[in-house]
Formats: sequence, C-alpha cells, structure tokens
Amino acid sequence: MDSAAPVPFSGGGVSRPPASSVLPLDFGQLRALVAGYLRPEDLGRIEAAYHFAADAHTGQLRKSGEPYISHPVAVAEILAGWHLDSQALCAALLHDVMEDTHITKAEIAERFGRVTAELVDGVSKLDKIEFQSHEEAQAENFRKMLLAMASDLRVILIKLADRLHNMRTLDHMRPDKRRRIARETQEIHAPIANRLGLNAIYRELQELAFKHRYPLRFRVLSKAILAARGNRREVVGKILAAIEERLPQWNIEAEVWGREKHLYSIYRKMTEKRLSFSQVLDIYGFRVVVPDVQTCYRALGALHGLYKPVPGKFKDYIAIPKGNGYQSLHTTLIGPFGTPVEVQIRTPEMNHVAESGVASHWLYKEDEKTLTELQHKTHSWLQSLLELQSTSGDSSEFLEHVKVDLFPGEVYAFTPKGKIFALPRGATVVDFAYAVHTDVGNRCVAGRINGELMPLRTELHNGDQIEIITAAHASPNPAWLSYVRTGKARAQIRHFLKNAQQEEASTLGERLLNQALRPHGLTLGQVSTFAWDRLLREVTLATRRELMTDIGLGRRLPAIVARRLAEIQDTESGRADVVKPKPAGAILIRGTEGVAVQLARCCRPIPGDPIVGIIRKGQGLEVHMHDCPQARKLRSERDRWIDVEWEPASDRLFDVTLRVLTQNVRGVLGKVANAIAEQNCNIQNVSTDGEQGTYTSLNITVQVTHRLHLAKVVRGVRNIPEVVRITRLKADQKAG
Repeated sequence: MDSAAPVPFSGGGVSRPPASSVLPLDFGQLRALVAGYLRPEDLGRIEAAYHFAADAHTGQLRKSGEPYISHPVAVAEILAGWHLDSQALCAALLHDVMEDTHITKAEIAERFGRVTAELVDGVSKLDKIEFQSHEEAQAENFRKMLLAMASDLRVILIKLADRLHNMRTLDHMRPDKRRRIARETQEIHAPIANRLGLNAIYRELQELAFKHRYPLRFRVLSKAILAARGNRREVVGKILAAIEERLPQWNIEAEVWGREKHLYSIYRKMTEKRLSFSQVLDIYGFRVVVPDVQTCYRALGALHGLYKPVPGKFKDYIAIPKGNGYQSLHTTLIGPFGTPVEVQIRTPEMNHVAESGVASHWLYKEDEKTLTELQHKTHSWLQSLLELQSTSGDSSEFLEHVKVDLFPGEVYAFTPKGKIFALPRGATVVDFAYAVHTDVGNRCVAGRINGELMPLRTELHNGDQIEIITAAHASPNPAWLSYVRTGKARAQIRHFLKNAQQEEASTLGERLLNQALRPHGLTLGQVSTFAWDRLLREVTLATRRELMTDIGLGRRLPAIVARRLAEIQDTESGRADVVKPKPAGAILIRGTEGVAVQLARCCRPIPGDPIVGIIRKGQGLEVHMHDCPQARKLRSERDRWIDVEWEPASDRLFDVTLRVLTQNVRGVLGKVANAIAEQNCNIQNVSTDGEQGTYTSLNITVQVTHRLHLAKVVRGVRNIPEVVRITRLKADQKAG
C-alpha cells in the first residue's frame, strides 16, 4: 500500500542495488515501544515478522532511496503508539509483502496465523485484477478495505497508519502523483479517520493533503502564520492567565492550554465562510481538562462568569456525543479587546477518546463505559457499510454512498419517543425515515416536523422532532435521489427502483413475447418445457424470468426469441406444415406504467395520439407519436418496432405544453387562464419568451386526460379575441 512504490527496472520488476549499499535498519525503536505493553512471546512474533518482511523486501528501495523495509517498520511504530496487539503489528510489518513480493497469503497464514494473514489481505491492493480505469480500481480497493474493516477494525487502523507514513514521505513523488494521492487522502482517508474519532491522524492527514494538493497556498499561509504568531502571544497569555485564575476560585482543578489553529482549518474557514486571514486568526482556542463530567458543567459556569458567552454558540457534545464518540462542551466567549475565545471543556477520558477514537479500545482500557458506547457506534456504522454493499450495484456506487456518510453530521433530530439520530447537514425528512428503518423510508409520504405537516424534501435542523407518515402502497420516487444526503437513503432508493424495474421489465417482456409468438400460431402457454429449457441453454440464462426481463429491457428482441422458440417447438413436434400466421395484436398502453414502459420526452404522446412503440436497449419500451422525428430516425430497425395502442380507460393526467401567441395587452394572461380552467384543466407552469413588439408568446403547461380533452382546451383558448395563434409544443422544439 506504499504510495512511494519500489523503483522499477525499465523492463519491469524491482531494482536491487548491490547488497553493500543497503544499510541494516535499526529495529530498536519499535522493540522499545512494544516492550512497554506486550509479553515477551509477542515481542518474539513481531521480531520474526520483521525479519520475514526484511528478507522479502531485500534490495527494494523507496523513491527516497531508503531501504523499503523502513516503511513497514514506520507503520508498525504508529500502531505501537496506540498499543495495538501483536497480530496487528505483524500485519503492519507484512502489509506489502503480498503485493510487492512473491509471498502468498497461505505462507503468511502458515508462519503467523490465519488472523494476521486476513489482516494483510484486507490491506493489500487488488493490482492483479484488470480494471477499466484508475477510478474503478481505486473504488474496488476501498470497497474491499471497508468491508474487511467491517469484520476487523484493525484493517483500517493499519491502512490509516500506512497512508499517514506515505503522506509524511510524499515529497519524493512526482508533483502530479502527489496531487492525486493528496486528493484521495482528503476525500477518503481523512474523513474515515474522523469518522472513527482518530482526531490526531485526521488533522495531520488534512494538513499533509493540503500541503501537497495546494503547495503554493500552503506556503503563503505558513509564512503568514509565522509572522502573526509573535503578535498573538500576548493575547493568548492574558486569556490563559485569566482562566487559570478563575477556575481555582470555583474550587476547580484543571489543565488549561491554548490550541494552535491548523493550517487547513484556517484555509477552510477562509474559503467556506469568506473570511480574511486576520478574521480567522483573531479567534483564540483553549482546551480545559477537568476530573469528571459534573466539573465540566461547573467549569462552564465559571468561564461564562469570566467572559460573556456568544448566544447560540454553545454545544453540548457530552449529553449528545458526535457519531464518532467525541464528547466535549463547546462555548464561544467574548474575550479581552472583543476577541472571540473558543473553549472546549472535557474530562481526561474524553480527551483520550477525542485524540485516539476507536484506538482507545487498545490504548485506554480503563474507561469501559465511554469505550463501550464508542464501540457500539462504530459497530453500527460498520454494519451500515455491509448493508450499503448489499444494495450497491458496483464498487463506484458503493464508494459514492460511503463518501456521502464520511463527512461529519451536524444535525441531531429526534423521534417522538426521544431517540436521537445524527444526520449530515442538509438531510431531509426522507433521510430521517431511512435512518429509522428501510421499510419506513420505502413507505414514507410526508413528515411532521415539530408537529407541523411538511413535505419530504424539507431540510432538518438541530433539535427537530420528526414523525414519519407512511402509507401501505407508497414507494420510493426517483426524484428523491436529487435531495437525499445520506448514503443509506440513496442506496436503498436505488435498490428499490432497480428491483421495481426488473419486475416491470419481466411483465412487459411476457407481453412482448406473447405478441411476437402470435404470427407463429403460438402463445406462451403452448410453448413446451423442452423448448424453454433448450432456448435457455442457448442464451445461457438460468430462468424464464431472466429472459423476460432481458426482453422487457430491450436487451433481446422479442421477434428473434419468438422465432427461435417456434423453430425448437416445430422440431420437437415434427410439424412440417406451414402455420397460418395470426395477427400479432397490439400492446395496450395505459400511460401509468413505470420505468419499463416510458412515454417519449421528445414528443410527449397522450391518449388519442397515434403512437408506435420502439424497444430501446437497456431502457425497455419507449412510446412515440407516429410522426415523431426521433422515431422516424429508427425506422430501419424494424425488429425493434412494436404495435401499441392506448388502453380505452385511463385516468392519468398528462402534461402538454401549449405555445400561445397573444396581443400584448393588459389582462390577457388572466383570460387565457380562465379559458383553460373552464375546461376542467389544471395549469402546471407558465413562462414567457418575452415581448415581441405588439405580441407576447406564452408557454403554458397544462394537464389533460386525453387528446379530446386537449382539443377542448385549445378551442377554448382560441376563442379569446386577443389570441393570435395556439400550437402544441413538443419537448424537442425550442421555446423561441
């Protein structure tokens, strides 16, 4: 997983310098770190893994010219700082041997155990698989890594330590590769570290990614901060002294220190909030660590007595922890000279978790209550990854869903019973419904926010109480995908729509094939089991349903399938006589079909219009008006044309856009609207092309049930004296 990969020969392989040029690496620092908390036998296993990895990587160099083994040792040292166990440390030392050497997973399992081998495999890349693009390969790498993480959290800890050391040594890579790796780190690795509560790594990854992705901006900001630091020292000292004097007056023991702002944090505030450098730097940050939770709230009172708090800037993450287990009180005060002072108040245990997140499970085992809650939240998120995987179509889609959820949520909403759900900013009622349960999301029709009935696309705010209203026959709408914010909601909606498409396509496929069989004197019920089985073998499909779905989606032409079925049936029955063709009959179109039957957007047919059907590959049956220019372009593909007719009774409303040219006089729009309303017709939208001298062109979208209804509307509008011309506007016509 090393971004600074071994240097290849021009003919492939790995460069191997003379043995004398490779200096032996000191294993002492790692040994000292591990000896402080592991047993002697564990230390022996780690040393054996070190020698095994050193032998496997013999002669390989990093881009920096260092022996390659220096990278796995550095990764293991980072993990040893978290007090990870011997299995994880062995896996860290071995994490590149499967990828860069001849060593196999079976050999690792034999020497160091199955668990270590699984950890190494979870971290290893998928270089041996052919992918269409670098993006697809990366998506599959992350999918594998995240799913391995769901079964063993140590996989992601090794991966993050690996990426951290690579980022620390990225200077030796080409500028374009540095930018690509930095962007990847910023979009994936840093958010994962944040989601797992690994704040120290999260901040360092952000800083390093910023440095390599935007090197010029990084240098400019670095110089500006160095220049401003001396001027800040006096203010920081004054505030620190005041806080340290006030807390003992309230009998509060505390550690207090100023927090240095990170470069990337300053840059992000400047860009997101459109602040100048001086405005961002004029905010001073302090951290107060006190013995217990009760004292946190007492310290808050003491500080609010020292400096006035800024209204609306207090956040209680102790009562309602963040999704990654982070707990702290946040408040903003007006300090001396009117400068804003941001203060975080927490206990030592909260401070441990804030810095080390899930790694606290290994590092600080004494805080069982906090860690149990943290592990529960992490486990819930990891389970949601498995659920996303089961509903995502491919690796890229899976990664897209995960990336949505990686960025921290700031909206906390409640059920009527008081259960809290943390959601990302901009989350809607639909996101909340899917957070409660997939079935609730699939059947939701509206929501009550704080007792008031609101539409599904309404964005939620902190503290909102949400009651989801469901209906037994409701189902997800494709339009929801345009405003949902959580990966779970997006994945479940797509999954439902995909299944619905398969259902509808299968039903349509049966109708199309039955129609295509009629000229051969057959119906679906008359086709023998032998004919079906033979045909399915020929087309390499397992079931008739799969075949019907393929036909419904336009992947197979019904005429060709019907012809082959008839041939097999004739051969089996020994029929030599010529079957008298029967009329095929037309497919009836209701206009209420879903994704498998679509009314073409280029001509927007409505009941009563003469229509034709065309099977579009992967899209199903598309219905056009018979004189549609788009349909005429496909006349040569006769096998794809299907006879279709409108079903006699249809209660659906169809959108039709009318272009009305009127005299430019006052009140004409009202007259047109009244004429349309008199025909029991609803107006969906009105727009104008602007005034053209003495005339105005109106584009009015109305809802009608059929062509006769439209004719009445047109006749009513045409009778208005000020109307010069009225025409039906097709979607492919320009509005001008």
